[in-house]
Amino acid sequence: MKLKAIGLLFFSFTLMLTPMSQKSNAGSKENESVSNWKLKSVFSLNVTQSSFTNWNAGGRNNVSGLGFINAQANYKKDKIKWANQMTLGLGGVQYFDDDLQKTDDVIDIQTTFSYGVKDPWFISLLGGFRTQFIDGFANPEDTVRSSTFMAPGYLNLSLGLEFIPNDNLKLMLSPLSGKFTFVQDQNLANNGAFGVAPAVLGTGGIVLEPGENIRSELGSYFRVVYSKEVMENIDISSRLELFSNYNENPENIDVNGEINVNFKVNQWFSASLQMNLIYDDDIDIEDRDGNVGPRTQFKQVIGVGVSYRLANYKEEEK
Repeated sequence: MKLKAIGLLFFSFTLMLTPMSQKSNAGSKENESVSNWKLKSVFSLNVTQSSFTNWNAGGRNNVSGLGFINAQANYKKDKIKWANQMTLGLGGVQYFDDDLQKTDDVIDIQTTFSYGVKDPWFISLLGGFRTQFIDGFANPEDTVRSSTFMAPGYLNLSLGLEFIPNDNLKLMLSPLSGKFTFVQDQNLANNGAFGVAPAVLGTGGIVLEPGENIRSELGSYFRVVYSKEVMENIDISSRLELFSNYNENPENIDVNGEINVNFKVNQWFSASLQMNLIYDDDIDIEDRDGNVGPRTQFKQVIGVGVSYRLANYKEEEK
C-alpha cells in the first residue's frame, strides 16, 4: 500500500507538470501566471539481459533494470525564489536461479524557500526528506532486513543565509537546523538502528520498553549545490550537505554528497553516471572482518537507456 500511495502521489505530480509544460508554448494570457515557474521532469529506464548456454567463460542468466525520475519546479519573482526537486530511483537484478537483488533505491525530496535581502544574499528555509521504497538487506543471503520504507527516514529543516550568485551555484549556511531520523520498523528500532534509543531488555531478552522510533538532533547545516552544462549534451549536477550535532559529538560531521553526470545522445537515449557518498556517525556498519562501527558509504550507478524530458522552457534558456 505504501508503494501504491507514493506512486499515485508522483503520478499526480507528473500530470500537473505536463499540461503546464504544454500550455507554456501557447502564449496566452493564462500562461502569464505560470511564466515565473520553470518546470522540468526527466524519466529514464535502463534494462539489460544476459543469458549463457555452454559458455566456457561462465556467467549467470539475469535481467536487470533501473528506473529513475527527476522532477523540478522552480519559482522566481522579484525577491522570492522557491526551488523544489524530487528524485525517485529503483533498480534491481534478477538472477534466473536466485531471488531479486536490489541495486538502487532512493526517495529524495528537497524544497527551499528564499527571500532576497541584498543580492546575491537570501534568507532561506529548507526542508529535505529522504527514505527508500522497499526492504534492504546487508547481504543477499540475509532473511532479516536491515532497512525498509521509513526505516530510516530523514527529515531536515533548516533556517539560514544562502548565497545565490547565479542559477548554477547555491551555498547555504544554517546555524539553526533540525535533523529527524525515523525508524518505523520496530525490530530495527529495538536494536537501536540508525541512532535511535534501543529497547530496554529484561531477563531472557524480553522487551521491557520498546526502542524509540524517532531521533531528534539540533545542530548546524551547510549545503552546496552546483549544476552546469559543461559541454554540449553533457551536464553535471552535484550536492554536498554537512550537519553537526550541537549536543553530541559535534566534531563528527554527517556527510551526504552526490554527483550526477548526464550524457544526452538524442531526444530518447542517454547515459548517466551517479555517485553518492554518505557518512553518518549514528549508523553502525559491519565490515568483512566483523568489526562494527560508523563507516563511509559509497555508491556508483552507471546507466544507458531510454530517457524522456518534459519542460516548459528550452535548454538554451538555462
